[in-house]
Amino acid sequence: MAGIEDNRDPLDAIFRRLIANYGPITLMHYMGESNARYYSGKDPLGSAGDFITAPEISQMFGELIGLWLADMWIRAGRSDKVHYVELGPGRGTLARDALRAMKKYGLEPKVHFVESSAALKDIQLAAVPQAQWHHDMSTLPARGPLLIVGNEFLDALPIRQLVKTAQGWRERMVGLDADERFIPVAGDKPMDAAIPEARREAEDGTLIETCPGAASVTYEISGRLLAQGGAALLIDYGYDEPRTGSTLQALREHKMVDPFAMPGEADLTAHVDFAAMANVVQARGVRHLGTVTQGHWLRALGIEARAQSLARVAPQHAEAIQSAMHRLVAEDQMGSLFKVMGIGAPEWPLGAGF
Repeated sequence: MAGIEDNRDPLDAIFRRLIANYGPITLMHYMGESNARYYSGKDPLGSAGDFITAPEISQMFGELIGLWLADMWIRAGRSDKVHYVELGPGRGTLARDALRAMKKYGLEPKVHFVESSAALKDIQLAAVPQAQWHHDMSTLPARGPLLIVGNEFLDALPIRQLVKTAQGWRERMVGLDADERFIPVAGDKPMDAAIPEARREAEDGTLIETCPGAASVTYEISGRLLAQGGAALLIDYGYDEPRTGSTLQALREHKMVDPFAMPGEADLTAHVDFAAMANVVQARGVRHLGTVTQGHWLRALGIEARAQSLARVAPQHAEAIQSAMHRLVAEDQMGSLFKVMGIGAPEWPLGAGF
């Protein structure tokens, strides 16, 4: 299939020409190009952007991640050459808060950001000036344990959707309707071989999602930990048991919008299949420390005590601190939907909170 043309053109016009000339494109293609365009030219975070992430809600989030990493490092023997790696570090807020917490316990790692957005790099530089940047994980240091954090990173990687039709399993594609609006359509190529045998006889209309990119990243993280030592935290919204149905969604100006309405102008994400990621970890030969809800993990690490401590220091902000904690841990907020998955090198200790 032909590639994307001049990226100075509006992405919807490029897609329409591509579909008109070659037929429907895969959802993976649509989502991948849309998010590449979306993240390349803007800061999407904060009240003036399209969404807000946990590190921007409260410093407690990054601090507790830093404490978890410091605890792992101390119990593993305090290696001298250790690296902090963050995948998709946003504005650098999480790293700044985590590094501050680590330093209190003698952990001052080299800092590495895996980031492809030119628009965010200047903001990250201001927050964490000592960081080194990488386009992907291939250029990370090959020696020394890695302390890896990916917060809301996997959810933006392109997904593949397979749908059961009367003719069998087909890949979900993106085509055009009579008014040239983007719509999901079933492809014409049989995809039954891509479906696990136990799930092939599902009812018509059943939809299964996979994310090759998330599996690949998890595989690479696991391989790095196996070779170098260290631990990783992957935090995202998702599910930890197999499920069906589409989870594709789009956010613009903090509101849900049609994922097919404005390619390249809204944040496209999908829920992370943590059960599949755990299988990747275990197949690679490293430790799956566990997958738990964000609310459980933050409470186990002491977020309530930390909130009380902050409120004592700044009583005028006590209500705001409590509100932020509630947003992070409450079942009807981020506490249940978001999951925390821990990965550890075979010789490293088990992690707190799992």
